[in-house]
Amino acid sequence: MDVLVAGGSGFIGQALCRVLVDRGHEVTAASRTPDADGLPAAVETAVADVTDSNLEEVVDGHDAVVNLVALPSHVQPRGQSHEAVHFEGTRHLVAAAERTGVERFVQLSGLGVESGVDTAYFRAKRRAERVVRDADLEWVIYRPSVVFGDGCAFIPFVERLSPPLVTLLPGGERTWLQPIWVDDLAPMLADGLEDDRHVGQCYEIGGPERLTLAETVSRIRGGGAVVSIPMGLAAIAAILVDPIPWVPFGRDQYRVLGLDNTTADNDATEFGVSSKSLRTLSAYLADEHR
Repeated sequence: MDVLVAGGSGFIGQALCRVLVDRGHEVTAASRTPDADGLPAAVETAVADVTDSNLEEVVDGHDAVVNLVALPSHVQPRGQSHEAVHFEGTRHLVAAAERTGVERFVQLSGLGVESGVDTAYFRAKRRAERVVRDADLEWVIYRPSVVFGDGCAFIPFVERLSPPLVTLLPGGERTWLQPIWVDDLAPMLADGLEDDRHVGQCYEIGGPERLTLAETVSRIRGGGAVVSIPMGLAAIAAILVDPIPWVPFGRDQYRVLGLDNTTADNDATEFGVSSKSLRTLSAYLADEHR
């Protein structure tokens, strides 16, 4: 199979490209500024900006497209928006795939998309899912919880959010996460390309641990006190710092406090994977600090 991985030189994209090459597929990693570092030598690279509606030349000739292009949920870089990248970008990729005869489209969404939480990230992701579902393509959608691993954005974000000795954390005991290791997720994404039984399915996937945000911070920091602060105070702080681009907390981050970002039934089992076989965040962090 000839696969185009949009966002293929990114964190999850590199892991997926390695799996696809190992399984014998032809792979092209596309991004605005493709970087071959971290990719297998067999992977070709291509320049593609999903905010551009003219993507046929990049998509043409591929049997399948995987859309991993994303902005981190906790930031909105200057000059970009979740609407432009997640929704419009998906719409452009889907249209190009339909026009060039692509058979299968795999979409990476996010756990919590249907939670009712109203953030720019979730709104754009919800609209993107509808575009994929309505497409004249074989589609598979994945909604993972937070994804960790070498090169991820999640662990550095937590480190920025939390000083090493004492962390003041709104919603620390109310926000739940189910972190999944990127090298556990990537084979499941590859399975969605290869196995017809996954067509038309939306999978909610998490790792083996259900952790509060406070527990997650403590693990990443290797200790230190985590002190909850009143939600009313957090709301005021979010309003005040929201216009400051380099502060990793704002109104949208406040809105997700208290979100249960875990799976009711972990769909990892749909890929022949038991929860016990998945790598925990604790084990990953222990290995990283040996």
